[in-house]
Order: sequence, then C-alpha cells, then structure tokens
Amino acid sequence: WCEQKAATNAIGLITMVPEYTEMVTELLAIAQEELDHFNQVHEIIKKRGGVLGRTRKDDYVNDLIKFLVKGGSRDEQIIDKMLFAAMIEARSCERFKVLTENIKDEELKQFYHDLMVSEANHYTAFIGFARQLGDPEKVNARWEEWLEYEAEIMKSYGNKETIHG
Repeated sequence: WCEQKAATNAIGLITMVPEYTEMVTELLAIAQEELDHFNQVHEIIKKRGGVLGRTRKDDYVNDLIKFLVKGGSRDEQIIDKMLFAAMIEARSCERFKVLTENIKDEELKQFYHDLMVSEANHYTAFIGFARQLGDPEKVNARWEEWLEYEAEIMKSYGNKETIHG
C-alpha cells in the first residue's frame, strides 16, 4: 500500500502547484510510476498465491505529519509537504537497499533494487521542487530540522523491522 499512498500524495501535491507546469508534469510521472509499482506489487502477490491485505496505519508517516508546518504562507506549507515526501522517499530507498542486500529471492532482489533506484530519484525530485519554491538556503535549513525530528522518531522506535520507521 505504500506505493499507492505515494501516488496519492503526488497527486495531492499537483493540486497545490498547478501554476508550475514542469513540476506538475514531473509529479504526474512520479504518481504514474508509483501506481505502476503498486501494480507490480499486486502482481507479485497474486503470482505467489496471496491477496492484498487491508491498509494499515503507518506510525512513521503519522509521526512525520505532526511536524508539518501549521500556518505560515502557502509556499511554506507546500515546501514542507515536499520535504515530508522527500523524507519518506529517502527512507524507503534505504529500506529497499537493505532488502536488496539481504534477500535470497532473486526476483524480489531485482524488484527491490528497482524500487530503491526509483525512490532515490523521487527523493531528489521532491528536494528539488522544494528548492524551486523557496530560498534554497532556507529549504536546506528546514530539511536539517526534518532530519533532526526524524532522528528522534527513529530512536523512539527502537529496532522494529518496518519499511518506514
């Protein structure tokens, strides 16, 4: 479900930046790629005799949401949502790297590797969007705040094995 939620998030961001045509085009591509990943996950599950489970609460994402700017300018809110998306993509990339390095199943190893590369590209895209929308130095400073906040979240989780968190 993470890929479906990522597609939904990209679509939501499109509605926030309709005046930025190139950004909309890139966000559409991200949304389509995430939906394609979701389809691939579904196909792998079906091929292996499984079915999709119900969506579950994602504590990591919910904890990150608490850090989003409340109030402020429209641009500040959009920048923060871009940084929120970048954080999720960056951490997903890291998790897929760990999976790629540790799984024996060759099909899943390649699939997770492909997802890792994609998530890395999405991370850099979202950081780039934030820097386009605001002063890059201020965006970088806010990104550092996000990293510090996220580090505290991670400490609170201990060693749970999850994709996010």
